[in-house]
Amino acid sequence: MHLEKLSLTNFKNYEDGRFTFGPQINVIVGPNGSGKTNLLDAVYFLTLSKSAFQSQDTLTINHDADYFIIDGMFYKDAGDETGQHRVQITVSLQRGQRKVLMADKKPYEKVSEHIGRFPVVLVAPNDTDLVREHSEDRRHFFDGVLSQLDADYLRDYLMYQQILKQRNSVLKLFAERSHVDHDLLDTYDEPMLELAQRIHNRRAQFVNEFLPQFRAHYAYLSDAREQADIVYESEAGNPDFAAQFRQNRRRDVALQRTTMGIHKDDYSFLLGMPDGSTTALKKFGSQGQQKTFVIALKLGQFEQLKQEKGIKPILLLDDIFDKLDDIRIGKLIRLMEDQTFGQLIITDARPERTAQLLDGVQADVRFFRVGQ
Repeated sequence: MHLEKLSLTNFKNYEDGRFTFGPQINVIVGPNGSGKTNLLDAVYFLTLSKSAFQSQDTLTINHDADYFIIDGMFYKDAGDETGQHRVQITVSLQRGQRKVLMADKKPYEKVSEHIGRFPVVLVAPNDTDLVREHSEDRRHFFDGVLSQLDADYLRDYLMYQQILKQRNSVLKLFAERSHVDHDLLDTYDEPMLELAQRIHNRRAQFVNEFLPQFRAHYAYLSDAREQADIVYESEAGNPDFAAQFRQNRRRDVALQRTTMGIHKDDYSFLLGMPDGSTTALKKFGSQGQQKTFVIALKLGQFEQLKQEKGIKPILLLDDIFDKLDDIRIGKLIRLMEDQTFGQLIITDARPERTAQLLDGVQADVRFFRVGQ
């Protein structure tokens, strides 16, 4: 599976862009600020129906325009569920209107039906935020992987978020009216608890499945200097969670928000030391260890999607040659030489460096210059 053609209209800095990509390695070069990352984001948007970098879709519309259109032609091997060799995916947005997502010019009934159909993995310079920042960032990463893998998980997750939003709204309403309707809260709590249990179980299962691949990638990238670990932390794993959730209602009313649930889950990133102890990557890991950990996460994501979907995801590498040392760059290049990946789209502000790094790779390498 790979993206053959991409056309952009009024997407970020692209008023009109046309690209024909190769099935293996594609390198986007140009000066900083020329739109290299925006091009990767367009591919990401086309596959997952949202931007990797903007929280609001309207922020991706060119500031001089009222709409954007992203149109792509994907090639998929014969025999997949579509029965087609090529699939045209189009996403468009008009200011003040709902986003439209189409496959072969037919709108999806639900956008969620598209997620996971064309798997993608993005490695970006800000990925170390997964280590340094809040639990929300880590949940977002794992939820994103699971959403591409498991349509049932995505459905449950979206439903939970909808109920959570509604429950928080009525909690605020109770404060305004100085009256609590416990019967109304019950109508939210029962389905919320059921969904929380299913989401918790799937997250826990995924971490167990993901760990061996992730550890193998970390060991490869770090020359096995230490063992990396991920621990899933969730209140929903407590056998008494449902009772505790209900008992916590008074606190929720006072704070006007839902203070317990799987929306509070976290993932601890740990390193095992030679003496058998473990240490928190966030507090004690070096920059090199943090970068290695995150790249191992993304490579584990790639492997998991490949195994579950039976196809290699599109791999987007944004400016990573500037952020990695020579040893880790060499490791990634060897994976490319071994044809571990399918289609890659790489950005770099220094085309000479990328050309030199990829010189010995036996693959179809194409260069695209933007910003001229």
